[in-house]
Amino acid sequence: MKIFESIINHKINTITAEELMKYANQFNISVTRGQARKIAEYLKGRNVNIFDDRERSKLIREIAKAAGPQTAREVNKLFTELAKS
Repeated sequence: MKIFESIINHKINTITAEELMKYANQFNISVTRGQARKIAEYLKGRNVNIFDDRERSKLIREIAKAAGPQTAREVNKLFTELAKS
């Protein structure tokens, strides 16, 4: 299972705004292009483990600062869906 987690985390840490929009649409999550761009910029180069609850919570709080609390909740839903996949 660790390889699966590594692949998902790598994707999160290198995601582009376009990819984030694609996943958001796939999971019916509302994110604007501008918000996706801010989130992708924030994630770029970070080594975040979305499978660790503390790390994910910290990341969601940072996203809330950058893109707003509603967007952070939507992104958290997306991360939860990706972690279940």
